[in-house]
Amino acid sequence: MASFKEIYLAGGCFWGTEHYFKQVRGVVETETGFANGSFANPSYKQVKHGDTGFAETVRIKYDPSVVSLELLLDLYFKSIDPLSLNKQGEDEGTQYRTGIYYVDPEDLPVIDKVYGAVRQALGKELVVEKLPLQNFYPAEEYHQDYLDKNPDGYCHLPVALFEFARKANA
Repeated sequence: MASFKEIYLAGGCFWGTEHYFKQVRGVVETETGFANGSFANPSYKQVKHGDTGFAETVRIKYDPSVVSLELLLDLYFKSIDPLSLNKQGEDEGTQYRTGIYYVDPEDLPVIDKVYGAVRQALGKELVVEKLPLQNFYPAEEYHQDYLDKNPDGYCHLPVALFEFARKANA
């Protein structure tokens, strides 16, 4: 029986972030939702105003024997602007902030390693949160697999990135 792990990544609008990570071999499940906010069971309607403390986040369940956390984080940093505070693409507000939220403290050395390498490469401090997951609430059903259901739907990520993710762990 495979032993799966989870990491929670906020990368702007969760529609594109979810679709991106679904392409990666070894990712067994994704779910859009809201992380690290101030109350229970928020709705998209509440979160979209940016005053709840929640970030649009994707829960990524993966098989560490197939894909490493390091590769997932490398891919994550290729999908975001880690210097842009509360804004990714055209989406602006605290709900679109970037963040790495972990549930296993043993993942922190890998997170620190990748985070540090990106910071060093850019020569600037990153605005990506790096915190333990406090809470996560799934988004409404119409947000799940949004770009599968709506292939021409809005996405802040370039389409070429999805192909890149498909090939990243071939």
